[in-house]
Amino acid sequence: MRRLFVRAVSARLKIDATLGRVVSHQAPPKRTKARDLERARALLEKEAAQREAHFRHRAEEEKIKPQLPQRKFEEALAKSKDEPLTPPIRDIDLD
Repeated sequence: MRRLFVRAVSARLKIDATLGRVVSHQAPPKRTKARDLERARALLEKEAAQREAHFRHRAEEEKIKPQLPQRKFEEALAKSKDEPLTPPIRDIDLD
């Protein structure tokens, strides 16, 4: 009787080659997740800091948002005071 040992996903299966059936099974060893939890915690803290920085940046933008149209208007008004008034050119005037 010939037996084959197959290793799949860290589990051990003992298969009888003549019958083609599993004779015994050994579960994969338990792994501790301590390192993975530490890494996950660090990633969560990093993402929280990024969210906080993004929120603060957006809050600052919202504070100055109402002032922007007023400043644009004042700049356009100052620019238009320096330019001479000329009537617009119409298409009919070009012929």
